Amino acid sequence: MKIGKYSFEEFKERAAAFHGYPSPGLLAGGYMVEAARARLSEGTLFEAIVETPKCLPDAVQLLTVCSIGNQRLKVINLGRYALILFDKTTGIGYRAFLDLDKLDRWPHIKGWFMKLIEKERQDPERLLAEIKEAGNSICTVNRVRVASGFIGRSHMSKIARCPICREAYPAEDGPFCLGCKGEAPYEISNDSPAG
Repeated sequence: MKIGKYSFEEFKERAAAFHGYPSPGLLAGGYMVEAARARLSEGTLFEAIVETPKCLPDAVQLLTVCSIGNQRLKVINLGRYALILFDKTTGIGYRAFLDLDKLDRWPHIKGWFMKLIEKERQDPERLLAEIKEAGNSICTVNRVRVASGFIGRSHMSKIARCPICREAYPAEDGPFCLGCKGEAPYEISNDSPAG
């Protein structure tokens, strides 16, 4: 079973190059992407929503034109291993998820996915072989309508210069940037070299 235009081995190599290693989640995610995409009409301009930040966004970015950078991929951490591909104008699409009821036949996938087997005790070769053999049979796909707030991309409004840090930011954020409002995940060191 192909993953997009790739054989399993080809996709595994692409996954390793992009993700750092051929993670089981990314490989299973490839089948999930294809299961959802196969249900979209040919030529549909679609966007994606992924319900976890772990591995699955990379499968979407490797197999579709949807990326975080072009704003056609949104990651909403609901803690579920699921994704939606949907028509960017109507919001109608398909949600694919790893179905626990379908994993009993696949003990290595179930052990990995449900964290029943510690990572050190897993057999990575057997796990990947099961993912390859299972393909999209471990997924369930449902037709969905995406809420209107998630359809379309936001466009950057007017840009302002923050009076505190002197950097550019979206003016709609208020009188100064979010970083200077305390939302930055860092502090600038006083001994940082200038330039």
